[in-house]
Amino acid sequence: MMESISDIKNRLAETNDESLPLVMSLYAGDERAGVKKALEGAQKRYDKLLAEKQRIYDLGAYERQYSDHMFICGIDEVGRGPFAGPVVAGAVILPKDCDILYINDSKKLSEKVREKLYEEIKEKAVSAAVGIVEPARIDEINILQATYEAMRIAISKLDPGPDLLLNDAVTIPGVDIMQVPIIKGDAKSISIGAASIFAKVTRDRLMLEYDKQYPEYGFAKNVGYGTAEHIAALKKYGPTPIHRRSFIHDYV
Repeated sequence: MMESISDIKNRLAETNDESLPLVMSLYAGDERAGVKKALEGAQKRYDKLLAEKQRIYDLGAYERQYSDHMFICGIDEVGRGPFAGPVVAGAVILPKDCDILYINDSKKLSEKVREKLYEEIKEKAVSAAVGIVEPARIDEINILQATYEAMRIAISKLDPGPDLLLNDAVTIPGVDIMQVPIIKGDAKSISIGAASIFAKVTRDRLMLEYDKQYPEYGFAKNVGYGTAEHIAALKKYGPTPIHRRSFIHDYV
C-alpha cells in the first residue's frame, strides 16, 4: 500500500538533516505533487546543512594555517562597555576535527542558539575556560588592563595549555605564548567564535543572577549596558556594588 502524502511529509519532518538524502531517495520516483513539494522542502534543508558545513570549514582557515601547533586556543572577551558587572574572557581549544556547526560571533546568534552551543563547546572542546575580572578591579586598573587580566586568567585555567593563541584583535601583554591577533576574529576564526560564545553565555548568566539581587536596574535585559532604563535607575537608586564607578560618574 502506497504511503500517504501526509505520512511522507511527517517522515521527512522527523528525519535529521544528515539523514535526509537516504530518506528522500525512497520517494524520488513518486510523481504526486504533494510528495514532490515535500521533497523540495527537504532538499532545501539539506542544502542549508551543506552550506553551513562549508561556512564552518572556511571558519577554520586560521586553524589549518597553524595546524603544526597541537593546541590552538581562541581568545575573546565580552563586557568591556557596560556600566555594571564584570568583564569576562573566554579561552577555548577545539579539537582538530571540530564538527560543531553554527559557531559565529556571539553577537550574531540568538540567546537560544548561544546556550545550545555553549553546552556543545563545553562537551567537545579539548579545554575551555573563562577569566572574570570584577568591577572594583576594573576601576582600579582600567578596562583595557582588566580585559588583558581576564584573558590571562582564562589561559591559565586551560589544561592542556595552548601553544598558540588566536586573539580577537589584541595582543595580550605578559603571555609567553605565540599570539596571532585577528581583527574581527570572532567572525573569522572558529576558535575565537567559540571563545566569544563561551564568554558571552557565562557573563549573561552572571547578569541574570545580579538581576535577582538588584531588580531595579534591568540587568536581565540590558546585561549592565547603559540603557535609558538603566541610567534612570542609577539616578533614582544610586549605584550597586557591581557598578563600575569609573564608568558612571556622569550619572551619580
